[in-house]
Amino acid sequence: MSIPFNRPYVTGRELEYLRQALEGRHLSGNGEFTKECESYLEKTTGTRKALLVHSCTAALEMAALLCELKPGDEVIVPSFTFVTTASSIALRGAVPVFVDIRPDTLNIDEKKIEAAITAKTKAISVVHYAGVAAEMDAIMAIAKKHGLRVIEDAAQCVGSSYKGRALGTIGDLGAVSFHETKNVISGEGGALYVNNESLVLPAEIIREKGTNRTSFMRREVAFYTWVELGSSYVMSEMLAAFLLAQLENMETITAQRLKIWNHYYESFAEAERAGLVQRPVVPEGCKHNGHLFYLLLPNVEKREALIGALKKEGIGSTFHYLPLHLSPAGKKYGRAHGDLRETIAASERLVRLPVWPELDQVERVVAAVKGHLA
Repeated sequence: MSIPFNRPYVTGRELEYLRQALEGRHLSGNGEFTKECESYLEKTTGTRKALLVHSCTAALEMAALLCELKPGDEVIVPSFTFVTTASSIALRGAVPVFVDIRPDTLNIDEKKIEAAITAKTKAISVVHYAGVAAEMDAIMAIAKKHGLRVIEDAAQCVGSSYKGRALGTIGDLGAVSFHETKNVISGEGGALYVNNESLVLPAEIIREKGTNRTSFMRREVAFYTWVELGSSYVMSEMLAAFLLAQLENMETITAQRLKIWNHYYESFAEAERAGLVQRPVVPEGCKHNGHLFYLLLPNVEKREALIGALKKEGIGSTFHYLPLHLSPAGKKYGRAHGDLRETIAASERLVRLPVWPELDQVERVVAAVKGHLA
């Protein structure tokens, strides 16, 4: 592809920080670079505690443990999401209950959540698709009414907010990703935002294999030992060094992606008025980070034809999630609430266009799409 769908962005300081990490001879995690990254995230988001982990999947698995999910428990989730939103729940023996999405934002439909709640429901796991917030005021009100935890799968959301609050910091727990496809990257990596003060110490224990090693390193206990279930979720210091260079440039990276996003959005206004495509919707009060730009085509045939046409011109594009409630594991470990027609429609119609900071051929992409739609 002459225009790949994604190209990881490097700020220029990564090698210097990696060199410093090597010289410091602390590579395993929880070193100075980890502390700087966590401090940055806490200051810029307002979360009570940010814990670097080796992936957003790890953060979601930690969230499931912190919610004390057990076999037979249920968690409300959207079906239009990445697999680990649900698999982290199923790993605890709990049941992901799939709820439909809104046709405008493609986020979980807050109006359909309450009907899916049963006596077994323990939490709501919210996904903020494309860095655009779900309707968190309504969701938090439902959770409070029914005594439920709220997990925010904010994998795509570094730099996004809802009514002034950083995504991932509104619920009890938030999970973000630093995978190379995201805005701010470390190759592989993620963070758990702990917003409920009572969960901070348990989160530290779970992240350190179920031991109180973090408390030991702070000299709060005389020795460390196994105290609870956990696993090896810590991010290596090498990845933290790489990540710090990215975080220091987060505003620039976000601005570059938003510039591309806005160009796409304005360019396809006429096509939307003609009924050829549907553009993304960003509700009032939602500040997004330009993570991804998508178009919704009238049907799957037109979507596949567009992807094929762009491929012939050397332009990478792709669809997104296949509905989890229709997957083999989704049927085995979860259950659907309702027919989820909007989820199915979005999965069949959506195409994602290239968005990465150094992309300088945006107009070529626009022209190729328009040429096919004409």
